[in-house]
Amino acid sequence: MVTLTILGAGKEVGRAAIAVEHKSSAVLLDYGVNFDDNDLPQLPLHYPPAKLKGIVLTHGHLDHIGGAPIFYISRKPEAVATSFTRDVAEIMLRDFLKLSGYYLPFEDGEVAEFLSTMRVVDYGEDVELGSIVVRLRDSGHIPGSAMVEVEAGSKKIVYTGDINFVETKLVGPADVSGLEADVLVIESTYGTSEHPPRREVEERFYNDVLEVVENGGTVLVPSFSLGRGQEILCVLVERGFEYPIYVDGMVRGITELMLERDKFLRDPELLRKAYEQANIVRGWQDRRNAWKEPGVIIASAGMLKGGPSRFYLRKLAKNKKNAVFMVSFQAPGTPGRRILEEGKYTEEGPLVKARVEWFDFSSHAGRTELLEVVRRIKGLEKVVVVHGEPEVAEAFAESVRNELGIDAVVPSNGEKIDLY
Repeated sequence: MVTLTILGAGKEVGRAAIAVEHKSSAVLLDYGVNFDDNDLPQLPLHYPPAKLKGIVLTHGHLDHIGGAPIFYISRKPEAVATSFTRDVAEIMLRDFLKLSGYYLPFEDGEVAEFLSTMRVVDYGEDVELGSIVVRLRDSGHIPGSAMVEVEAGSKKIVYTGDINFVETKLVGPADVSGLEADVLVIESTYGTSEHPPRREVEERFYNDVLEVVENGGTVLVPSFSLGRGQEILCVLVERGFEYPIYVDGMVRGITELMLERDKFLRDPELLRKAYEQANIVRGWQDRRNAWKEPGVIIASAGMLKGGPSRFYLRKLAKNKKNAVFMVSFQAPGTPGRRILEEGKYTEEGPLVKARVEWFDFSSHAGRTELLEVVRRIKGLEKVVVVHGEPEVAEAFAESVRNELGIDAVVPSNGEKIDLY
């Protein structure tokens, strides 16, 4: 018998963690983190480290890797990832420790142990972890991201991680060709939504940026450091943007890593050209000058919860010539979400007078693409829907049952699914 245990991402977005057990072997598929309303880290449910043969990481975002070092306090299970995910995990986790270390059950030593056990694999390479075999496939989410094929006894499982079918400036679409599985564990972040055509989003974004800058304003683009910041930089430079572009925060270091690991990029020369054209903010002197002339500032963090984007917001928010263009998901309760909904940065704060807009640059598949994943995998008996808000996950599962005739379930955290 094979058992799946949902440790995280059950009826919630993020905090991904799925345990697969077969005989005496157990493998974790991701082990991420979420944050509560007070910005405190929330790890997935506990899993006994002594059982683990390995941890497979789909990509480097904290909601998929942030909790993994906890297993390296007393044990050393093997970790598996692409080379880019391994290297970017170091950047992300060390920054995570710097910001939230007081509240975490692990320290720098455990992060170092975790990284030291990492087995770097290529897409399509078989990895044996006890009686379980895993294989990574390109998931089209960000550079180095992966789906996981799992073979445990007579059962084949596919876990999508975060998946995307839209070609972006950084990566191509997910590779689902020839996939077969008994069970599919699929994300449902946008399980009830359809994204507008990417080309239209890029054009609207570029034209709106140009409008603001040509009227003497500065555009702040708060961005996720891993993926979104680089995407926005490429969108601007590819179209011949002639005004200053400043890049600040972790976007800088991760861009440099992407250029070192450029085999994971769809168009390495575009990102290289974009980064060479950008003005790199390397300290407070650069930061104090960046917002004083018409141009664009791409800065972390994407939800305005931290990083240099908060500094720039305070400088730019009071002038209606300026703009704050959101290009990342804005979670409920975050400063970015409050600005979009209330026009305020803080609950009692003054109104943001700068122009505020949100652009759908999502790197997650929408409803139609997610259904296409299910449709294209041969032999499916069951679909397990995770990584979605409860009502979204339930609605997507219903679509799978009604439109494709396949059993679909939406488990809660802690729930076990036995596969006979």
